[in-house]
Order: sequence, then structure tokens, then C-alpha cells
Amino acid sequence: MTADLKLGINVGYWQRDPDDQTETVLAAERLGYDSVFTAEAYGSDAFTPLTWYAARTSRIKLGTAVVQMSARTPAATAMHALTLDALSGGRLILGLGASGPQVVEGWYGQPFPKPLARTREYLDIVRRVWRREEPVTASGPHYPLPLPGGAGLGKPLKSIVHPLRPEIPVYLGAEGPKNVALAAELAQGWLPLFVDPEQIEPLFGGSLAGRPAGFEIAATVTTIVTDDLESALGFAKIPLAFYIGGMGARERNFHLDLIGRLGYAEQAARVQELFLAGRRDEAVKAVPDELADSISLLGPIGRVKERLQLWRDSPVTTLLIAGVRDEPTLRAVKEAAEG
Repeated sequence: MTADLKLGINVGYWQRDPDDQTETVLAAERLGYDSVFTAEAYGSDAFTPLTWYAARTSRIKLGTAVVQMSARTPAATAMHALTLDALSGGRLILGLGASGPQVVEGWYGQPFPKPLARTREYLDIVRRVWRREEPVTASGPHYPLPLPGGAGLGKPLKSIVHPLRPEIPVYLGAEGPKNVALAAELAQGWLPLFVDPEQIEPLFGGSLAGRPAGFEIAATVTTIVTDDLESALGFAKIPLAFYIGGMGARERNFHLDLIGRLGYAEQAARVQELFLAGRRDEAVKAVPDELADSISLLGPIGRVKERLQLWRDSPVTTLLIAGVRDEPTLRAVKEAAEG
């Protein structure tokens, strides 16, 4: 059970056109929200919008949910992070994720196999850069430094900048039990996606058992406040259908697997089948109402307030409200969360 449930917002990534959510971020800061998180898929990146918001705010924490590891070398990510952390006065939370083979190999042109081992190596190098204890070397095999071969002139280097904080908080985006266990072992937090608060302990309790004191669980939750629950369910199903059907290969889709573990394997397989056949409207309709409702906050504000208790009764420490842009609704959700 969470003693004090914090609220943040997740503004995601741009869907089509440039999507500046400065006014939403400023409203969240005024209302006392704890954090704002950005994301990236294969369009807008996570760091640039977050820097844009950092320059316009003074208190709210700044997180990535998530930076895709294959998009940047560990050293490049460490440089991005230490720079933004310094410019923002120490407000950064670095959320990292392995993504999936479709994006990693199809978009970034990097190998996907052994994501757990790659994550372990990646995080070790990032932290070595921040600590500046010695020139950074790594034996690999995924991220060897200096690079073997090449010109043969690689030299171990140490950042010329002293980071504001040598230990920037790192959260891992994870969906499978082994990856969640890795987050509990190595990181300061876990960034779950599509999670039912009542199933966190049954599905991930063993993976989280070894987490240290102060470990954060920051869950992104689609939030639609409206008197029309049926309409809200319809909107909440759209990203579910997209991730189940399109954010992964037919043969390997971690989002599909997660929905199966939540108890909807047969329905998820049907959603994927429809989506990949180009029948996207049907795929959205095939997402079960109970699934969309269980992982979201939907309906009138009174219903949202009631369902917030499920999150308080779970191990989640921060709810990242996704989909709300206007200040009155952000205020209403904050007041509902405060009781």
C-alpha cells in the first residue's frame, strides 16, 4: 500500500504535428503535481521537449518514460542527462527502456537480443560517466569501451564536465517479470505501462520483492474525466489496440504478452489479428471494456475518485496522468487524489 500517492503527468510523444504542451506543464506545476514525463517512439525524441519544459518551469521534476537505449550510446545518454540535470537544477529522472525488436532493429539498426544484459551494461556505463571516478572503460560484449578494432586509436575518457549530481535517479521501463526484477535490483524506480493496480502484487510481487527502500513505481494511467463512460472507454481502447496490434511484430510483442498475463490472452490475440489485417476500428472495439477500465481512470470525477483508492492500495507511488491537458481537470483529479 502506498502511504502518500504522488501525481505527475505524462505528455507522451508527438502523434503527428509538433505538440507543445507547455501550458499543461505550467498548470501541473502551479497545482503542485510532482513530475512531468515525456516519451519517444519513432518520431519526436524525449529529451528535447523535456528541455523545453525545463526552461519554463522551476520546481516540477522532469522525467523520460522512456528514453530508448538503442537510440543512443550509453555515453550519449549520460551526456544528455547530465546536461539537462544541470540546466534544470537537479530535477531530472532518467527513464530508460529496451523497446522491442521491431523498433530497435527496424528503426535504429541495432541488434535486439539479450535486452537484460544490454540494460545492465548500459546503466553501468551511464553511471560511470556521471561519477567521474576514472576514465570510462567497459569490457562489453554489448558496449565495449574503447571500441575494439576500428582505427585502433580509441582512448578511455572522463567527462570534462562535473555533473551537478553524480547519481541521477534512473527508472526502468519494464513489462516482463525478469525486466521488472532487474529494475528492482539496479534502478531507483519502475515505469510500468498498462498495469492493473489489483494485479501488481499477483503478477510482479516476486519480481519486486528485493526492491530497496524508497523504490519508486510511477505508472502511466490514461485519464478521461467525463459523464459519458462509454465514450471514455472508446478513447481508452485506442492506444491499447495500437500497442497490442502495432507496437511489436506478430511473432514477438511484449505489450501483447503483458495483456495476456493480465488475463486477456485470447482477446489480445484477436485485437492483434484485426489490427494487422488493417481493420483498426474493429481492433479498437475488440479491446475488452474491463481491460480498458482496469488500467485507466475513466468517467465522472466521483468515479475517478473511487477508483483512485485501488492505486492507493497498490505498491504504486506515483500516478502519471496521461491525456488530460486543461487546468480545471488537472485540478479536479488532484483534489480527488487528495481525498
